[in-house]
Amino acid sequence: MALPDVLRTLLSAHGPSGYETVPAGLWREAASSFADVRVDGMGNSYATVAGTGGGLSLAIVGHVDEIGLIVTHIDDSGFVYFGSVGGWDPAILIGQRVTLTTRAGQVPGVVGKKPIHLIKADERDKGTKLTELHIDIGAADGDEARGLVRIGDTAVISAEPVELPNGRAVSRAMDNRLGAFVAYEAARLVAEAGGAPGDVVGVAAVQEEIGLNGARTAAFALRPDVAIVVDVTHATDAPGVDAKELGEHKLGSGPVIERGAILNPAIYELLHEVAEAEGIPTTVAASGRGTGTDADVVHMSREGIPTTVIGIPLRYMHSPVEMVQVDDVLNAAKLIAAFAQRLVPGTSFAR
Repeated sequence: MALPDVLRTLLSAHGPSGYETVPAGLWREAASSFADVRVDGMGNSYATVAGTGGGLSLAIVGHVDEIGLIVTHIDDSGFVYFGSVGGWDPAILIGQRVTLTTRAGQVPGVVGKKPIHLIKADERDKGTKLTELHIDIGAADGDEARGLVRIGDTAVISAEPVELPNGRAVSRAMDNRLGAFVAYEAARLVAEAGGAPGDVVGVAAVQEEIGLNGARTAAFALRPDVAIVVDVTHATDAPGVDAKELGEHKLGSGPVIERGAILNPAIYELLHEVAEAEGIPTTVAASGRGTGTDADVVHMSREGIPTTVIGIPLRYMHSPVEMVQVDDVLNAAKLIAAFAQRLVPGTSFAR
């Protein structure tokens, strides 16, 4: 199964947390064909499909930011030093090609580290630290490098989407352009069906990777009756991942409906019912505390918003080769769109 064009476009855009302008703009452009689109002061994007029958309003929240790098220093030899935007395993960065976004456009570079030949034997087994890495943009000296790159410029790994057999694909930024795409696609399906009983608002939230910031303000502004947060979750069919800890969520097993302490149990029951009625495969995950997603702030906005999480199984999270099965993504959107049709007046999610 090929990647949908909108998803491919989102995955190819550069947008670390706090710098989501390009992917957010592309998301709004795509959604403007079927929804009322706007952006707020944080950079959160909204696509509203008006309700037809006075039903409950639904917010579908997927964050549009990705992890990245930010320039912190440029030395006199022209080497660029950086910090992380979001959570990186420094070992993943070694030897990667990166693209820096600057005022003059995109600048290519590579992440360098001292070669293994020059590392002392007693240091070779120690983990790599971010401070041991640098970006080489090929500059002859510091003046040339500073003419191209400024402190505060950001970078992402150069890793465009690649389609694989069995309907699978890899790319950087699957976390969480997938969620932003599902928010878009579910709203589009609702519009295609002529609307739902209540307003349906797709949200491309910002700054999730650095503190769940965008979803916090979006939930406060929207004040929806119900919220579904869409994010990636760990696929458990990869080596080293323990299903006993996470539940069993293989690629191709469908979206993951999460149950847990902060999540609304009645939403789960209705989603489960809808999945069975629509023939959509799903699995179930459980969380005893927070979810590590935007749901952790959405559910406590204002006087409280009935909230749940739908996850998409993903291998190799926070790497340039995040892998997903495309039909899991599309089934997540179909499930949410069908759920929206059940939000008739009088539907209760009281706990």
